[in-house]
Parts: sequence; structure tokens; C-alpha cells
Amino acid sequence: MTEVPEGHSGWTFLTNHARVLAAIASGAQGTRIRDIAARCRLTERAVQKIIADLEQDGYLDHTRRGRTNLYHIQPGTSLRHPADSGLTVADLLAALDQHESSPEAPLGQRTEPSASDQSGVFTRDDSTAAS
Repeated sequence: MTEVPEGHSGWTFLTNHARVLAAIASGAQGTRIRDIAARCRLTERAVQKIIADLEQDGYLDHTRRGRTNLYHIQPGTSLRHPADSGLTVADLLAALDQHESSPEAPLGQRTEPSASDQSGVFTRDDSTAAS
């Protein structure tokens, strides 16, 4: 039997659904549910339920190859919340990928958005704080 990951108390910025989707996007084609669960610090059963939710709503589908499921993300699918209208799964994953693939900028340095990214990403500037 697999060990239940340590829980987290308090709120977080990303939902478990976003974490699972990002883990699938960043993993190899045949990423196992066990690996996704470990990366997201969820139980395998929770990941199975989230994958079922994502498939039911058209964000994800899979094909069976032997004993392996190959997951395919539908990048053009719009995000669900009305405040996110116009944003797609591809937009979300690009923002998460940009964060994971870029080195941390030192405090006080602004990360300039590229011409294709108008989100205006900034790091905190502590240089004006009182000593």
C-alpha cells in the first residue's frame, strides 16, 4: 500500500486540478499516476479522480497503449472561471512553465515580460524597505 502524502493546511494559489494538469504537461507521455501523485503530494486515488474530472470536462483525454495511458492535454480549452474568460489551458501551462524553467531573479529585480507575454511578472522589491 502506498503512503499518504503529508497534508497541507491553509490555502494555496493553485488548485490540485491545476497541479495535476501541470504535472502531466511537464512529464513524459507515459507518466504514471503514481508519479503524478508523488509530484503533486496527493494520493493516487485523488489524482485518478482529478484526471476523470479533467477528461469529463474536455481538458484532457487519454489513449491506452498496452498497460500505459498516454494523456493528451487539449490546449485550446478555455479555463472554467468567468474571471478567466479568454484564457486557455495553454496560457495557464505557459505561465507555469515559464516560472519553472526560469532561474529565480534576485530580490528587487524586475522580470521583463516578453512581447508575447503581457502579464507583467514582477519580483518583490525590498530595496525601499525601512532599515
